Amino acid sequence: MLTKALIFAAGLGTRLQPLTLTTPKALVTVAGKTLLEHQLLKLKQAGFTHVVINIHHLAQQIVDFVRQNNHFGLTIHFSDETQQLLDTGGGLVHAAPWLQGNHPFLVCNADILSDINLNQFYQFHRLQPDCPLATLAVQQRASARQLLFNQQLRLCGWQNINTGKVKLAQPCPQPMPFAFSGFHIIEPAIFALAPTSGAFSIIDLYLQLAAAQPIAAFVHQPRRWFDVGTPQALQTANKVWAQEG
Repeated sequence: MLTKALIFAAGLGTRLQPLTLTTPKALVTVAGKTLLEHQLLKLKQAGFTHVVINIHHLAQQIVDFVRQNNHFGLTIHFSDETQQLLDTGGGLVHAAPWLQGNHPFLVCNADILSDINLNQFYQFHRLQPDCPLATLAVQQRASARQLLFNQQLRLCGWQNINTGKVKLAQPCPQPMPFAFSGFHIIEPAIFALAPTSGAFSIIDLYLQLAAAQPIAAFVHQPRRWFDVGTPQALQTANKVWAQEG
């Protein structure tokens, strides 16, 4: 039962400046709707009922926006990082009080627009025989940073193509590289294995855990996928979503 989700919306959005000097990235609009609204409506359509949003940069604007829209008919909590930006791993741990339980939860970025089928994603995770700690949506896409998976599609490493840097979590003959799509399904058991505080990357956490815990890949090729992090990407996303809805 996938009813809980965490949206990462705390980022500074530096690549979108000067727009994000006065507007949090999650409230940047694409085709007449904020990125946050796009994500919340997608979650609601997929059957989610409880959503946590982490906030840091211009946090009150996000809180006000959600309240002005009656929480979009969802139960929404805010994970407040205004005192310290905790990165993705620390942000996940900070939001743990709302995500604990007996069922997996979804994690996604506010600035990723995609037509990924969330229900299909969940069913894939649930039916894996080795009960992965997390399943990461990945795709074949040009990206400087690639996750490496073995032939069983279990995470075994990471590489930066530009710098040549490689991190291996376990031996990985014939690794298959994929770009991360920004959507995860995670089991609450991860909280007992993660650091309890501080700022750290969730990808680094996965790489630390992958030696002993299965971290699975959900390979998909979305028709539409945008990381709306740059002015050019924002312009392209506006065109595509305005045309197709």
